[in-house]
Amino acid sequence: MANTDSKPANGAQGSSHIYDYNSSPNTRAAISQKVRLLSPVYKPGTGNNSLLYQLGVCSSMSADFNRGVEDIRGIGFGDTIAERVPGVSDPVDVSIERTLLYLSNGHQAFGFAGGVDGPVRTLQHHRWPFDIEQQLVFSTIADQESPENITETNKGIREIDFSGQKVTGASDFYTDGQVHKAIITYFEACWMTAISGANPSADSSLMTQSISAAAQDVHDLFSTYGEFMPSGNDPSTGQSGTIRHNSWSNGGFQGSSNIDRPAAEKVGGSSGGI
Repeated sequence: MANTDSKPANGAQGSSHIYDYNSSPNTRAAISQKVRLLSPVYKPGTGNNSLLYQLGVCSSMSADFNRGVEDIRGIGFGDTIAERVPGVSDPVDVSIERTLLYLSNGHQAFGFAGGVDGPVRTLQHHRWPFDIEQQLVFSTIADQESPENITETNKGIREIDFSGQKVTGASDFYTDGQVHKAIITYFEACWMTAISGANPSADSSLMTQSISAAAQDVHDLFSTYGEFMPSGNDPSTGQSGTIRHNSWSNGGFQGSSNIDRPAAEKVGGSSGGI
């Protein structure tokens, strides 16, 4: 009999009842019920296994993006900072909490031959990295107000087809398709740095595995990145996000002390600021 907890079906890592779907609320606030996490799942044999599948029984996922700044000061100019310069970004680490299943553990859920599938028991046995994809799936409200078309500047927004869930009556009612947009964040070439074993406790019957992974790169999967990436707040394109660069974004020198400001800001006005 097939292992339905760890055999991909309909885009998920398995087909048992723990992978059953239900509906989620339509809100403006992003909610965890609509986030999809995808990773490779171990498949026995040597056949093609290049796809990522939705991770099941995952209770939490976190990834932090940090970088420090270095302060520039000058002797003789008083107690002031001339400029704060961004340093190199910190490496990105991903943390995931997942319920341990008899037939699917944390190794198998990220493409390794562990548990009932093979000899992998520790990180010493991991010989190759893996990818993780996070999809922040939109509500219908967000679908309606998000960019209608995918362009060169928003390639990381993709349409996710939910027709494979075969929801009763959906094909007749939603004749335009069962599709939501999603923001893609892709964690490439991850190495697992920590995974808890089957650690039983007398105070709880449930066993959860804590998994940490170090990602080599993070991107939207579809864009090409480089020096002239239109990332926003660029005064050369009229998107100045700070008065610090008004000297050339406005065509002439202006210090922060002599900027023309309105006498009062109208709350709710179109300017949105001073």
